[in-house]
Amino acid sequence: MDYKKIADEVSEKILSYSQDTSGWKVIKISKNVTVSSKPSKEYAGNIYRGEGIIKEVPSKIIPFMYLPEYRNKWDKALQSYKLLERIDQDTGIYHSVTHSYGMGLISSRDFVDLLHVKPYPGDILTTNSVSVEYSSCPPTPSCVRGYNNPCGYVCSPLPENPEHSKLIVFIQPELGGMLPGSVVETALPTTLINLITETRAGLKGLKDHD
Repeated sequence: MDYKKIADEVSEKILSYSQDTSGWKVIKISKNVTVSSKPSKEYAGNIYRGEGIIKEVPSKIIPFMYLPEYRNKWDKALQSYKLLERIDQDTGIYHSVTHSYGMGLISSRDFVDLLHVKPYPGDILTTNSVSVEYSSCPPTPSCVRGYNNPCGYVCSPLPENPEHSKLIVFIQPELGGMLPGSVVETALPTTLINLITETRAGLKGLKDHD
């Protein structure tokens, strides 16, 4: 599998999502996070965009969000998250297992994703991910294997306050199983809000520790 080619393709898509300003509909605002959605071009569901401000610089936020040594400590949605294979210094294959959600309404899911970190001019830092087939981590009976269509984080310094950053998160997962669309449409905006608020809280905890 040409991981480099996949990484380049998914990075192009995340960049295009971040530049696309048309057609987004705000569906939820909570805890200073705004969630919008629009129909996805990748699958029959929606792409979701979560946006919020974080009191830190991108070079601190992005590693905190994707490296297992940090993420396992702050992301309450995950049972486990680990690196399966390092492709190069900016690219790896990661396996994540989620907790069940909504009193068991959505059972545990797992994902195997290629993740590529890419910087852009202006101190912008991004993660760019998509699910991949990976023979040494096959699906197991204990959870439903999900599929992440192109997803990622785009983190840029605020021009008026460079010590703060705007974080935008794009997700468009296919959760598998027999879930009604209405359940997914309720769960995913909440997932985005939790992700950004837990990142804020985790970074604050890290700072208070230093």
